[in-house]
Formats: sequence, C-alpha cells, structure tokens
Amino acid sequence: MLLSTAYFPPVAYFSLLAAAPVVALEACEHYGKQSWRNRCRILTAGGPMDLRVPVCHGGSRLITEVRIDYATPWVRQTEYAIETAYDSSPFFAYYRDPLFALLEAKPERLWELNLSLIRFFCEKIGLEVRVEPTKAFVPPGADVPDDWRERLHPKRPCLVPAKPYWQVFRERFGFVPGLSVLDLLCNEGPESVCIIK
Repeated sequence: MLLSTAYFPPVAYFSLLAAAPVVALEACEHYGKQSWRNRCRILTAGGPMDLRVPVCHGGSRLITEVRIDYATPWVRQTEYAIETAYDSSPFFAYYRDPLFALLEAKPERLWELNLSLIRFFCEKIGLEVRVEPTKAFVPPGADVPDDWRERLHPKRPCLVPAKPYWQVFRERFGFVPGLSVLDLLCNEGPESVCIIK
C-alpha cells in the first residue's frame, strides 16, 4: 500500500493502515497544496473546522524537505482549537499532554511532524503497522497496487467506508465523516481500533 504523508490524518487513513502490515509512505513526491499533507479536519461546536500547518515558501518542494513556518502562533491556535473542541470528550484528557508535546517540540520539517503524529496515533489506537518511506518516486497511474496517494483528499469524496461512532456534537450535526483520527480517539479511546478495523 502506498500513502502520502498526512497531518492528523483522517480516520480513513488509519483504516488503510490497519489493513496492511507494511505501508510505503511517499517520501519522494513534491509537496501538494490543499491536501491532507498539512491540514486536518476536526469537529467543533460550530461544525467541521480545518486546521493547517503553515509551510515556508521557496526552497525545496520535496515533501521530506518542506519546512514549517513558525512565524505565526499556529501551534497555540491549534492547541486551543483542539482543546475547545474535545475538552468534553471522554478520552481527550488521556491524550492531551503527549499529543501537545509533539506540536510543542516544533520539528523543523512537515515530514517529521506528520511521521511523529502517525506513530503516536498508531500506538494509542493499537495498530501494529510498519511505515517505511519510499526510496524512489512512482508516477500516479503507474501499476502500483493500492496507491492511495491522491485518492484520500479533502476536496474529494472519501472512498473508504466510514463506520459511525460517538461524537461530541452528534445531537447538533449527526455523524460527521471525514474527520481526523483525533476525533475518533478522543471520543472512543481504546475502542478506536474496533471502529478502524
């Protein structure tokens, strides 16, 4: 299976990870704007909200070299948005501190931040999957089995079926699919693995 890197990846991303013991993470592509590579979607009292990691313009566009822009207080704003959205969820308190520590470590590159988040969620959910970076770029459309690099995208319908789970604002919005796995983990905790598989 071949996936692109993602920031607080959607639940569907982890459903794909759960289906394969080894996943190739595309390390040789160029950074693509308006993708899950530097954005995620959470559910707030006002509805779905996208959170973004600002990246530096100029320099290498290779995904492993894209630098994070810390000129704005986006880490503090992201933590505030997450805390406001999930403070009343059943399991947020268990994951808050180690999760925020990953953001506050301020890694230099987007690749490093995303990889630390993917590993964090795999560990907390209980997924045993080996994620390996690719060594060469394979063009889209090449004969690669299970190429999900462009099939999981915030601007396209999700092709991975979503199993509904309990969400904090379900009375207001009903079940909202396509959210970050953070939403699932904060609401279902140890049962997240059952939803994903």
